[in-house]
Amino acid sequence: MKYLLLVHHNEEAFNKIPEGKRKEMLAESIQLCHRLDAKGQYVHASPLQPEATGTVVRVRDDKEMVTDGPFMETKEQLAGYFLIDAKNREDAIRIAGLIPGARIGTVEVRPVREIEGLPAE
Repeated sequence: MKYLLLVHHNEEAFNKIPEGKRKEMLAESIQLCHRLDAKGQYVHASPLQPEATGTVVRVRDDKEMVTDGPFMETKEQLAGYFLIDAKNREDAIRIAGLIPGARIGTVEVRPVREIEGLPAE
């Protein structure tokens, strides 16, 4: 079953971490992706650009409303994701605990709904 692991952390606090440590965390994430790939569990992963680069689109009463980021009044922002294929929820939770971002923020584990009719991967 596929799971989306959403990595959240405080962007401002993350930017205060020394550059070398941030590079180490990225390298660790890349290594994790390679380990997951070797087990057939890796689907995709990527960090996201800063929240300020985001755009929110809403359609209400057939009118499109576009808002540039930052747009959330939260302490933590969505920083990246891992899309994995895990045996079960417990396996997905175990993998989430290996993500470096879990040490400075949180990782939300969400099962992906499988639906028919989407383009083949």
